[in-house]
Amino acid sequence: MKPVVSIIMGSTSDLPVMEKAARFLDEMEIPFEMNALSAHRTPDEVETFAKEATGRGVKVIIAGAGMAAALPGVIAAGTTLPVIGVPIKGMLDGLDAMLSIIQMPPGIPVATVGVNGAQNAAILAAEMLALSDTVLADRLKAYKEGLKAKIVKANAELAEVKFAYKCN
Repeated sequence: MKPVVSIIMGSTSDLPVMEKAARFLDEMEIPFEMNALSAHRTPDEVETFAKEATGRGVKVIIAGAGMAAALPGVIAAGTTLPVIGVPIKGMLDGLDAMLSIIQMPPGIPVATVGVNGAQNAAILAAEMLALSDTVLADRLKAYKEGLKAKIVKANAELAEVKFAYKCN
């Protein structure tokens, strides 16, 4: 197998957040890789990674970073692949990271999900890949139907909750 999605994090301390992306990609049977690269501590390696990702068959990059959160933007500057940034909650509840990731200059876009939103980043990556993969599109459809079923079940359970002034 060759990875089509690359999950990159600034350090392994980001793994508890980023593993949610890995779990979803695994569930969708999407080959992926995971690595730690730092825009500040390993800039040469980040540059090499970004330049070589396309040639290795990677189609989407998910990059998580906290605080200054330069990693997604630095990767996006070195590739034409779509980059999805995941702001990691840090000193300012992730607002610092989120603002760093969304403030990209024209020509260097980074799609950005919510703070600690690695699972949504993986879903977005899967949706991008599903544009040319009908089997994956069907898996995503089933996943979303499962989300709907959970809410339908929750409403059925709420209907059984009794209060003196509850009308439904």
